[in-house]
Amino acid sequence: MSFFNNDKPVQWSATSKLVLRFFFVYFFIQAVPLDWKFYKEIFTTNWLHASFFDWFKLTTYSPRFFGLSGYANWLVAAILAVAGAFIWKNVEKNKSVDDDRIYYWLRVILRYRLAIGVIAFGLIKLFPLQMPYPSLSNLHTNYGDFLPWKIYFHTLGIAQPYEVFLGTVEVVAGLLLLNRKTATFGAGIVIGFTGNIFVANLAYDIGQDVYSLYLTLLAIALFAYDAPRLYSLLIVQKQTIANKYQPAFTAIQSGARVALKVLAAIFIVVLSVSTYANYSKHPYKLPQTAGLKGSYGYYNVRTFKLNNVEIPYSVTDSNRWQNVVFEKWATISIKTARPIVIDNSIGDEYREKDIDRNYESAGVGGRRYFAYGADTVNHVLELANKNKHHKAEKFTFHYQFVNDSTIVLNGVNEKRDSIYAVLEKINRKYMLYEGRRKPVKL
Repeated sequence: MSFFNNDKPVQWSATSKLVLRFFFVYFFIQAVPLDWKFYKEIFTTNWLHASFFDWFKLTTYSPRFFGLSGYANWLVAAILAVAGAFIWKNVEKNKSVDDDRIYYWLRVILRYRLAIGVIAFGLIKLFPLQMPYPSLSNLHTNYGDFLPWKIYFHTLGIAQPYEVFLGTVEVVAGLLLLNRKTATFGAGIVIGFTGNIFVANLAYDIGQDVYSLYLTLLAIALFAYDAPRLYSLLIVQKQTIANKYQPAFTAIQSGARVALKVLAAIFIVVLSVSTYANYSKHPYKLPQTAGLKGSYGYYNVRTFKLNNVEIPYSVTDSNRWQNVVFEKWATISIKTARPIVIDNSIGDEYREKDIDRNYESAGVGGRRYFAYGADTVNHVLELANKNKHHKAEKFTFHYQFVNDSTIVLNGVNEKRDSIYAVLEKINRKYMLYEGRRKPVKL
């Protein structure tokens, strides 16, 4: 039977045999965890108290050779696959080999690897974690101060029902891949879906183009199995017979297949439960510590003093605060004219400490983001800049609620300069919240 057959089985040619072995070795290297660091992480993780991200990271495995990154690893895998294919060919020379069986197992590897990958990313959209709703600070950031990737994430984040829909598509496609009879349909969906994500990664400079293209190529390899038959049936409109090949298994092999299927099902269930738990309790991209009670809102800086010298309101003075936002969680953002070195990361990693959860501050200029700890007994705030390029910037403030709309901050910065600021809450209405299809009084 040829590598790309239609409805008439033919013998595998020497070339197609070699191509099959190349792709088997190549995708085996790419899909099956062979890196010892992968297993080291597994055995050093406390799975009884594992975080959602511990499970999620298992689904994003890709081999890394000699400390290389990105597409360079693909080249190494291809070189190894070429060598492996020729060695394999010479070892089995003059032996009777069931090439259809090899192709069958290649598809099994691709199906399960691709299914796990797309289901994992589908779940963090189904439970909107990947693109959180824009924070209040984001609503007070100039459009031009966002990097392209942050604009893309906000565009999806503000339409969370659509994000949920996208996640549903990915999860359904992944589940279709787990069944051999529906795998081609699942692969077709993934090609369109992750192919679009790959292009978006390039266009918006998101930085996940390698992995999205990897998933797309797995889907293309799977779809190629039935592509000639689909062409014959749908384009040429000829009678076409489906390929129902399935190798014979021993009792032990059949038991192993069932065990692997059960393990895959258990893993998907555990990943789903842990993803939902993270979404419902403390989304991994946002700080988990609650903000200072009664502080949430947008504040105009009515009075600002540096070293006891009052500085009038200014949009050009690098020292003068213009406005301040207290988030629902323990983050304060401050608008100033001081230049900011933008954090180019996308804040996609799980971090235990709030100050290291940098999604809200990554890819953003114009505002300075501070994680804070609050001593509510002595009324003290300790602020630390979340941007990795401005880690040295810190404040220690005594705070006072003058009334329900005014907060006074009095303290020092990391240089021991005294800072005094009177913050006046502005109760604004946001069209993003109010909607544009009904009358709104501003």
